[in-house]
Amino acid sequence: MRLDRFLSNLPRFSRKDVRLALLAGRVSVDGQTLKDPLHEVREFSQIMVDNEILQTGKPARYFMLHKPPGCVSATTDPQHPTVLDLLQEPDKHELHIAGRLDFNTSGLMLITNDGQWSRRLTQPTTKLPKVYHVETEQEIGEHYLEKFTEGFYFAFEELTTLPAQLTILDSHHARLSIVEGRYHQVKRMFGFFDNKVLRLHRESMGPLVLDPALEPGQYRPLTPEEIHRI
Repeated sequence: MRLDRFLSNLPRFSRKDVRLALLAGRVSVDGQTLKDPLHEVREFSQIMVDNEILQTGKPARYFMLHKPPGCVSATTDPQHPTVLDLLQEPDKHELHIAGRLDFNTSGLMLITNDGQWSRRLTQPTTKLPKVYHVETEQEIGEHYLEKFTEGFYFAFEELTTLPAQLTILDSHHARLSIVEGRYHQVKRMFGFFDNKVLRLHRESMGPLVLDPALEPGQYRPLTPEEIHRI
């Protein structure tokens, strides 16, 4: 929301009052005096007029979780443990998942209360690569490479997947980088070759890589540097 709109929505300020307060340098956001009425403020912004706090600004929270298999990417579930059940944090009902994983898929999961940040991470237009380690039932052939680069036609959605990068590690293991997140996409790609995915593990999302020190089910806050990479 624009700063001037935030202030004018308060009962004590008319539009004229807001304009005069900004011109006089009486308004600060996060400790910085601002005169720009178009400055964007959020629920995380501390907003003051004449040194009086009008909005405290709730803390933005960002967590990296090593999701184990057998855990639901949801806030609640009547039958299975959820990823939020793994977090020992206050007010965790305010958090949401940035980039879900299937029930039996493990690996990097990001959880936050910052919707703008999570949209930058997951919206299709950013095309941030998501890297997976894949273990399959049958051997992975060299002929897979061209098809993954070419793309797979998904009849249900009537679309062809964007080019993906497949690196064969050995006969039954590969590393796959994709920029989409279609329903069961990785399993459907390998299913084209009638090759069942036995294990799927997400290693990274864009510039954020799963911390190797995190065991399955463990999590930690993101560092300021990691947060600003998105």
